[in-house]
Amino acid sequence: MRQGDQGDFHGEFERALAFATQLHAGQTRKGTDIPYISHLIAVAGLVLENGGGRDQAVAALLHDAIEDQGPDYPGGSDALRREIARQFGDGVLEIIEGCTDSDQKVKEDHQSRKRRYIEHLGEAAPHVLLVSCADKLHNARAIVTDLRVVGPAIFERFSGRREGTLWYYEALAEVFDRRGPKRLAEELRRTVETMQELAG
Repeated sequence: MRQGDQGDFHGEFERALAFATQLHAGQTRKGTDIPYISHLIAVAGLVLENGGGRDQAVAALLHDAIEDQGPDYPGGSDALRREIARQFGDGVLEIIEGCTDSDQKVKEDHQSRKRRYIEHLGEAAPHVLLVSCADKLHNARAIVTDLRVVGPAIFERFSGRREGTLWYYEALAEVFDRRGPKRLAEELRRTVETMQELAG
């Protein structure tokens, strides 16, 4: 964590973890019985290990809140946005918005949505890129692990299936290669290359 960015970090992180746990209660990782909160904690860990500050760590815990839980939140996605801003500030909300590719219950087709998100990353601020890259790296690592255990059938879990998922992660690796954060981007590139090899 950057010097001078500690503040009431522990208290705010604890509140964000409790809020995320409540929001994602009952949600599991795709095709598994792993509680979804495990992903959020892992992403926050990657953010902190790579120099992220308080707002980025809190946003990491809540980065999927609007996308996954917004449509079902009392009052909808906009009500959840207001609650996040009230509890954690506009800076945290800005990062979460930068990690959100849709806030609709019925999402548009995979290709259109992911292309738009790739374009967004081409202009996103560095503090957004850190959280987004940490998210994508943890997801990519999970896919690689499942490919080793289950094989290519795991792509049936994803709306993009094999071709769309491989395209998306290659495109993510390319944009993070260009824009950073350098260390996480390099690890994402290596992980995506392993994913491609295992996918056959």
